[in-house]
Amino acid sequence: MVKHASPSRERGFAYLAVLFLVVLLGVGLAAGGVVWELRARREKEIELLFIGAQVRQAIDAYYDASPTAAKQYPKRIDDLLEDHRFPIPKRYLRRLYRDPFTYKPEWGLIVVQNQLVGVYSLSPGVPVKHDGFAAPDSGFIGAHSYADWQFLAINLAGSPPTPAVDPAVSPRPVGPMRPLTAPSR
Repeated sequence: MVKHASPSRERGFAYLAVLFLVVLLGVGLAAGGVVWELRARREKEIELLFIGAQVRQAIDAYYDASPTAAKQYPKRIDDLLEDHRFPIPKRYLRRLYRDPFTYKPEWGLIVVQNQLVGVYSLSPGVPVKHDGFAAPDSGFIGAHSYADWQFLAINLAGSPPTPAVDPAVSPRPVGPMRPLTAPSR
């Protein structure tokens, strides 16, 4: 004759097995959440690098399009959305992008002699990416926050000094710009 375990004892083993599965499921979900959060931050970094490059190109295009021999940078970010120095206004940016980390249309502005020469994120977050940047962004290596990723005009470093920009004056952040919307038509 074979002895069988009592029904209450079998329920105890089943209960332990279910608890063990719940713990395993929780650990798996937690690990997946960490991986998902890291992937999301990396995607936001890629977006920030893209937006920064777009603004940098717009600032450079504004500078290159200066109608006079004395090249000038924009005075305000609005000038990149609509440049009124010409009979038919030019647009260097179609719209002002939102910061992928703060979700706000506000950016830190870098101004030299009352001229906009770059922007940076107002996010205090710590970057995941620390190296492997493209040449224009090589200054981002080892940055401690996204605010250290300053997207400066290429012309600022690569052109001879002009009366518009004094190379002895280093770019200084001037804080966040006001929220702005694209001009309506």
